Amino acid sequence: MKKTVFVSIVGRPNVGKSTLMNRILGEKVAIVSSKPQTTRECVRGILTRGEDQFVFFDTPGMHRAQSRLGDYMVDAAENGMMQGDVVMIVADVTRQPSETEKKVVNYLKKSKRPSVLVLNKIDTANRETIAATIAAYAAIHSFDAVVPVCAKNGTHVDEVLDELSHFLRESEWFYPEDEITDQSMRRYASEIVREKLLRALDREVPHGIAVVTEGYTEEEGLTKIRCEIICEKPGHKKIIIGKGGELIKRVGTYAREELEKVTGGKVYLDLWVKVKENWRDREGLVRTLGYDRREFEKKDGE
Repeated sequence: MKKTVFVSIVGRPNVGKSTLMNRILGEKVAIVSSKPQTTRECVRGILTRGEDQFVFFDTPGMHRAQSRLGDYMVDAAENGMMQGDVVMIVADVTRQPSETEKKVVNYLKKSKRPSVLVLNKIDTANRETIAATIAAYAAIHSFDAVVPVCAKNGTHVDEVLDELSHFLRESEWFYPEDEITDQSMRRYASEIVREKLLRALDREVPHGIAVVTEGYTEEEGLTKIRCEIICEKPGHKKIIIGKGGELIKRVGTYAREELEKVTGGKVYLDLWVKVKENWRDREGLVRTLGYDRREFEKKDGE
C-alpha cells in the first residue's frame, strides 16, 4: 500500500535546514554554505523508501526582509510552510526560541497542522543546554515530536524519518520512485555555481550575487553550460573575477567537478560576470532572475 507525506522544513537562516534535507535524502539536492540566506527559494526533495514517499519543501530562512529579493524569500518560506501536511521546525539547539519560531508556532496553532521540532547542532552543546532548549520550546507549544540531531554528521537523523512516518497517509506517489528532486538541471547548475561563489567570497559580496544559466546543451559525453553571474557593483565584479582571473577560475573548477559527478560525463562550464546595480531592489530584475512573488499570489488565489 503506497503512502505519501509532504513535509515543510522551516526555521531561521543558517540553522541547517538544507544540510538536514540532504542528509535525509542521502544525496545533495540543496546547496549549503556557512553564509546566512543561502537558500533563496523553496527546494523540493523526494525520498522513496519501500512503499513510502516523503516529499520535503526546504524553505528559505525566515528573516526580516530588507529588499525586493528579501520579500520574495519571505514569501517563499511562508508559502512553503503552508504546502506541508506536517511542519518540521529546524532550530539551533544552543539558542532559545526567537520571534521567528514563535511566529511559526502561532501558525501551527491556527492551522492545527502536525509539527516536529528538530534541534540541530547537538555536537556543539552539552546535555544541560539541550535539556534547557527542549524545555523552552515545550513551554510555547506541544510538538508532536522533538528530535535533537546533528545534521552535519547524521546523528539521530534516522529518528527524524521515524517520527515523520507517523504522518504518512494512503496515497499514490506524486513522483517516480527514482526521482529525488523536481529541480531542473539548469537551475541546479546555477545554484552549484552560486554555492561555490558563497564559499569563495566574504563580507557583503555574496548576498548581492545571482546566477542564471543562459545556456545548457547536452551532446554525446559532453554537457555545455553557460552561466551569468550577476553582481551589484563594478568593485564586486573585480572581486569575483579575482587577480588574473584566479578566483572565478577556481569557482569554475569546483563547480564543474561537482556537475560532472551529477551528469556522469564531461562538463564545459563557461562563466561570465555582469553588473546590474541594486538588482535586489529592482522588482523587474528580481523577477527576470527567477524570483517572482506573483507565483505565490497565483497559488493562493487558485
